[in-house]
Amino acid sequence: MSRHGGARVALRCDAGPTLGVGHAMRCVALGEELTARGHEVLLWGDLGDIGWLQALVAAHGYAVVPAPGDPSGCAREADALGLDAVVLDGYHLDTGIGSALAAPSRRLLTLVDYDFGVRQHADVYVDQNLGAVPHPGLPGRATVLAGIDYALFRDTVRDRRRATPQAPGRPVRVVAVFGGTDAFGAAPVVVPALLATGEPVDVTVVAARPESVDAMRAMRTAAGQTVRVVAPAPDFGALVADADLILSASGSSVWELLCMGVPAAVVCVVDNQEAGYRQGLDRGVVAGLGHLGRFDAAAATATLAELVTDASRREGYAARGQALVDGAGRERVADALLP
Repeated sequence: MSRHGGARVALRCDAGPTLGVGHAMRCVALGEELTARGHEVLLWGDLGDIGWLQALVAAHGYAVVPAPGDPSGCAREADALGLDAVVLDGYHLDTGIGSALAAPSRRLLTLVDYDFGVRQHADVYVDQNLGAVPHPGLPGRATVLAGIDYALFRDTVRDRRRATPQAPGRPVRVVAVFGGTDAFGAAPVVVPALLATGEPVDVTVVAARPESVDAMRAMRTAAGQTVRVVAPAPDFGALVADADLILSASGSSVWELLCMGVPAAVVCVVDNQEAGYRQGLDRGVVAGLGHLGRFDAAAATATLAELVTDASRREGYAARGQALVDGAGRERVADALLP
């Protein structure tokens, strides 16, 4: 037990310019729920020198402890730290870590995404994605929580759920955010398709990579169009709360947009986003812009032209998405981790 009387829980996740920040952010969301219940939380991993993420974790009061890469080292460190529970989140983690950490007095939870991450041993498996179902290869005695009902959202998202449709702006207010680092350079590919509509748009682009910042600032705009570039910031909810439309990668941030009731057009950036991308399109909760590796700019421009000129179309996506998400997933997950 921690010095606070509750359990001591480690969030084993990493972040970085190529890894992105999605795994860390959903772990922080679960950490908010655990600390609210009186448990002690620490972040066990590497935040990749991402300054705003380091500041966010520090503001939550989580100590950051480096993690060994090998299973036996993790087991020794977990014992030394007196961990009562560990949350494992990352496809890059050695698949033997979960088994090495297993102990009668320690609870293990693994976050997976459809078929990604399922080889890790755990007492509880959580797949927070839309349309997810229990994976057939998981241990029979494990607790499996699958589906959007278990999506993990921070307070900054949960507190900004829209009760009514957003009054449309003119020009239409668009935020383009492709993860915490835009590791694959989606913004310089997707934002020109928006500007090619020729419609009045006020675009805020979140960019961290210098080459993306330079590309955004050099873009040509039509009459009534503005583009500003901002650095990534901890408060995702505040960034997107007043937007008429979000351009996003089809990662876990899409579930945050559904929770808030913000319309989104998404692009599939990497293979592990494919299943979520298809689910979002099949359910009619996001508009699809295709795949970054084979981006069809003309098709994307046509889709975006419909969205920026038709507020009812945008709000239809938002309403259908929000109807699927109640925002209480982290409570359900915390109940399963520490019953």
